Amino acid sequence: MDVIQKIEKQVKKNLMQSNILNKKEKILVALSGGKDSSTTVYLLKRFGYNIEGFHINLGLGNYSNKCLNSIKELCKILEIKLHIYSIQKEMGARMCYIRSAVQSKQKLKNCAVCGVIKKSIMNQEARRLNADKIATGHNLDDEVQTFLMNVFKGNPELSSNIGPITRNISDKKFIPRIKPLFYCLEKEIREYAKLKKLPFIPESCPCGIDSYRIQIRNFLKNVSEKEKRNLINNFKKIQKNMKKKETRQINYCENCGEPSRNEFCKKCQMLMK
Repeated sequence: MDVIQKIEKQVKKNLMQSNILNKKEKILVALSGGKDSSTTVYLLKRFGYNIEGFHINLGLGNYSNKCLNSIKELCKILEIKLHIYSIQKEMGARMCYIRSAVQSKQKLKNCAVCGVIKKSIMNQEARRLNADKIATGHNLDDEVQTFLMNVFKGNPELSSNIGPITRNISDKKFIPRIKPLFYCLEKEIREYAKLKKLPFIPESCPCGIDSYRIQIRNFLKNVSEKEKRNLINNFKKIQKNMKKKETRQINYCENCGEPSRNEFCKKCQMLMK
């Protein structure tokens, strides 16, 4: 089986077995400009789902410009609507300035700051656009990395929502997130995107140099496909017995009104300090 057949078979099987979406739902696909999100939106379009693209422009100079141009080209080819959220326009500053302000008061890595802000924006905007689901380009390698990061940090229970669909508490303000590429290897996604000639940016975010994920990615370089699949499959067997933080009551942030386990959501906690 060639890589095109393999990727398409894995994604179809995931969507059918996981029962994570149907063709009547409106799916907002998070587009970064990379190979994973480009492949995700291409396959969902190919399989006939009702999709629209969504991109958060972080304002990272030439890198962000290249990402945006690539995404616009892809959406034009696929004939889908693209929504663009400008961090600078909506929040008053580019991500690098927001991040620096946060880090002047808190010891947080670049990706930690950016990730919290992007997740909050994505959820708010998906709700505003009346989307039923958010689709992201997370792949098998991403999920293995996340699980090991949580284990090494001593918090394996943080992985309790790992799966083709994020298992948050059901709440009117939570838009469920799905991962069509959950069982696909990163290297095969890259090959698929190239074979299909999909527009994407090959380089990584220039601000991710201090990411703990990069260390874990390097650690997993010599781990085989079989071992990665075994790790995820065995984890899923014990997942139901894990103590999940999602059992805690969900409140709403006193500052922005978004779902939160505490008085203030993570985004507001960062920006208000």
